[in-house]
Amino acid sequence: MYLAVAFALLLLVAVIAPQLLTTHLPTAVDYGAALQPPSWAHPFGTDESGRDLYTRVVWGARDSLTIGVGAAAVSIGLALILGTLAALGVKPVAVVVDRFVEILFTFPALLLALLLIAIAGPSAATQVLAVGVGTAPGYARMIRGQILGARNSGYVEAATALGHSRWRIVRAHILPNALRPLVAVFALSIGQSIVWASSLSFLGLGVAPPASEWGALLDAGRAYLTTAWWLVVIPGLVIVAVALAATTIGRHIQARLEKGERS
Repeated sequence: MYLAVAFALLLLVAVIAPQLLTTHLPTAVDYGAALQPPSWAHPFGTDESGRDLYTRVVWGARDSLTIGVGAAAVSIGLALILGTLAALGVKPVAVVVDRFVEILFTFPALLLALLLIAIAGPSAATQVLAVGVGTAPGYARMIRGQILGARNSGYVEAATALGHSRWRIVRAHILPNALRPLVAVFALSIGQSIVWASSLSFLGLGVAPPASEWGALLDAGRAYLTTAWWLVVIPGLVIVAVALAATTIGRHIQARLEKGERS
């Protein structure tokens, strides 16, 4: 857990002030140093233009994490609206929303994201929207289940017996108890969103070169996979590390919340 938090803080520094972690620029070209393997001078090696890969990974953290956090926010926000309407809306509205979520849920997240990008065109904003919409149905079903469970709980029955209004019960009892796990879910979804966004960039449907977004680095490096493995392996390991850190932090938050509920 402490290692995950330390890594998250390091990523935060890379987002806010990448110049503190590297003195080079991500676009600095040195053709004489092209495709050099990892060394003391270039810890992550260099690409086909002699650009330092470590520098590009550090500067790419801002784009990658912005897309990941933005997509997670879109996903959780949309899921919150759909899940709440499906659980608490009047019957015709709840039925329509519930069927709509089920239809979205039948589409694979990547396929739905590809469809949106094909319509709107590849860009960072499109990636945020595509990944957010693609992953929202699963979270909407979870939120719906949480709200339905809270609505049928004993404390809601007690509040109803005491004559509290429906809005007061929803605001004071159902939503706070049902949506508390969203704090952990949001942390988990950041890692998932970064992986999905990087997958889209790897397919050439994300941020255009010469951006140093991690998925774009993977896309640029795959042409040199047999001759310069570090161009794909190192950015891929960074993406995996970020996803693991977000998952670890999210699970820790979830465990603390569950412990607080039991106590």
